[in-house]
Parts: sequence; structure tokens; C-alpha cells
Amino acid sequence: MTKKGRSVMGPMQIILAGCFWGCMGIFVRRLGTYGFGSIQIVSVRVTLAALFFALLLLIKDRAGFRIRLRDVPLFLGLGFGSILFFTVCYFTAITIMPLSAAAILLYTSPIWIMLMSVLFFHEKLDKKKVTALFLAFAGCVLVSGISGEGISPKGVLLGLGSGFGYGLYSILGTMALRKHSSYTVTTYTFLFAAVGSWIICRPADMLGKFSAAGDKGTLLLLCCLTALITAVIPFLAYTLGLEKVEASKAGIIATVEPLVATLVGVLVFSEPLTIMSGTGILLILAAVVLLNL
Repeated sequence: MTKKGRSVMGPMQIILAGCFWGCMGIFVRRLGTYGFGSIQIVSVRVTLAALFFALLLLIKDRAGFRIRLRDVPLFLGLGFGSILFFTVCYFTAITIMPLSAAAILLYTSPIWIMLMSVLFFHEKLDKKKVTALFLAFAGCVLVSGISGEGISPKGVLLGLGSGFGYGLYSILGTMALRKHSSYTVTTYTFLFAAVGSWIICRPADMLGKFSAAGDKGTLLLLCCLTALITAVIPFLAYTLGLEKVEASKAGIIATVEPLVATLVGVLVFSEPLTIMSGTGILLILAAVVLLNL
């Protein structure tokens, strides 16, 4: 692929990932009707995603299953420290504080990515990145809404933790991609995340809910679609994008997720689109365009 092709393909893959992540609410709400708790939905999602990724790696490159023992801590960091940590923090935060506030704190991730990229990768912090970061964060604040009610120190720490864990994927993922293919990175990341999720998801209770479901076929299909659409496709696209785009830029471009989530809320759940949300969407789009001029 030419340099120009890579410069276009990378951002497009990250935008694709953000669009799929933005559809997550549809599947999470639907699975919630079966009685599954937030952590159990996380476990279903990462476990099936791990199986999908393992099958994909088996087809694409069987040799990709071979990793060195010294690389295990890196994948532990990706699985436990990033995917599982940020998801648990975020889902816990939204149970004790307003969703809008939790969403704002989650999207501090580009700030964490930019700071860690400067520290670990010596990326330059230029005016364009800082301007795009400001536009993207301001857009996320407007899209998510602003509420000061019900915010506690614990909730703020959990929200910031989710943003840090979310951002950590870009940093550790970039490190892992220097040694392994995108398929190996995503497979082992989700395998470790799946193992961790089964420790905290109350497996007996979760399996009991599966057994009690009257339409098991529909439930299984829904679980598979949840894994494919909210984990397999977006994380693979994002990881492929990280091969072509700086981690700090990738983090900002991925803020199209709340934009898509807002549109899903309007179109699927008939949620109102306010002037504030509309302005936020325009700011996020402006940030993405600015980074790709």
C-alpha cells in the first residue's frame, strides 16, 4: 500500500471502530432484558470475542499463536489492565453517577493517550493535536450533557480510571504491534480479558440465567452479534489502524463513538437531539477533519 493509501486507510479503520462501538447501547440494553448484570454482559462480550479472534487467527496465521514468555506481561496489561479494567470501571461508574458525567470522564482517554505517547513514544505535542484534542473533548462534553448531581469522589475516580484504561489500549497495543500481528494482539488481549472476567462475573448466576431463558436460540444469536459488532470488528479495525496512525491521533479520531451513540439514541430509542448535542457532534467532526487535513 502506498504512503497516501496508508494515510487514508488508518483513520478510516479507526472511524469504523468508533462507529461500531457507538452501537454498543443497542446490544447492552437488549441483553439487560434477560436479567444479565453489567459485568456479566462484559464477560459474554469478551469471552465470545476471544473465541472469534482465536478462530480468525487459526485461519489467518497459525504461527501467530506462538508468543514468547516475556511478552505475557504485555498481553496481561492489554487484557486485564486495559480491556477488563476500563470496562469494569465504566460500568460501575454509570451505576453510581449520571451517565452523562461517566461518559465525559471516559472520554478523557485522548488526554491520557496524548500524555503517555509523549512520555513513551516521544511523539510531538503540536498545536494541531492540542486544538483537535480540545475540540474533541468539548464535543464529548456537549454530546454527553453536563450534570453535577450525584457526582461523588468514588464516581470521579472510577470514571477517570475508565478513561485511563481505555487509553492504555492504544499505548500497549502500539508496543505489541511492534512484535506481533494485529490478529495475535487482539486474540491474546481478549483471551486474558475473558479469563479475568470469569473471576468477577458470578459464573453460576450467569449460566443460570442462560438456562432460564425461554428463547435460547435468540439469546445465543444476540450474544454472538454483541461480540462481533461491539468487540471483534471494532477492536480489529482499531488495532489495524494503530499500525498506520499515531496513538495520540487515534485516540482523538475514535471520539466519533459518542457521536454515533447519540445518533443511535435518536434514531433507535427516540431520544431527543438537543442543540447542545448537535454542537458537540460538529466539534467532534471538526477534530477528526483537522487531524486528517
